[in-house]
Amino acid sequence: MILALILVLSYLLGSIPSGLWIGKSFYGIDIREHGSGNLGGTNTFRVLGKKAGMTVTAMDILKGTAATLIPLLFASTHDYQLLAGVVAVVGHMFPIFAGFRGGKAVATSAGVLLGYAPLVFAILLVVFFISLYLSKYVSLSSMMAGVFAFIYTLIIWDVPLIIVVGVLTAFVIYRHRSNIARIKNKTEPKVTWI
Repeated sequence: MILALILVLSYLLGSIPSGLWIGKSFYGIDIREHGSGNLGGTNTFRVLGKKAGMTVTAMDILKGTAATLIPLLFASTHDYQLLAGVVAVVGHMFPIFAGFRGGKAVATSAGVLLGYAPLVFAILLVVFFISLYLSKYVSLSSMMAGVFAFIYTLIIWDVPLIIVVGVLTAFVIYRHRSNIARIKNKTEPKVTWI
């Protein structure tokens, strides 16, 4: 019963469509109708600007972090932290509050790592920004960070973390299928601020 409650709360938390709510509440814009049509931070940056983009990215990260902390509210269920995080990421990708059309799992996945393995999160950030500096592709950098995080978990040999980071990285890569095609065709937008 407690596990079911944790998973439901994690899904609902992950389902909060930050980009949609920020866009509609403060800008009168449904970002799903602009840019890539995605609800995540990258499209929010492109459509609504830096302030909104940073806010949405932070909110999406914190959703993952908060979900991993929910089990700690229940003394006997701390082992469910990673499971709760994965469920929150599923909620982010398929949010009940936004017609099951959500983001690409990057920020919320990072938030799961922040809540469970802060060192892995820090390494992931470094890899992301190095890749972004070299490639100028947010999508490629997101995938590279996920792959590197997976390799790192193999090195430290934390089996539950290996499984979860593997699943989250697979989510991220799968959700970036169209971006991969655009990178191959050299039509993927590049960032200009780094």
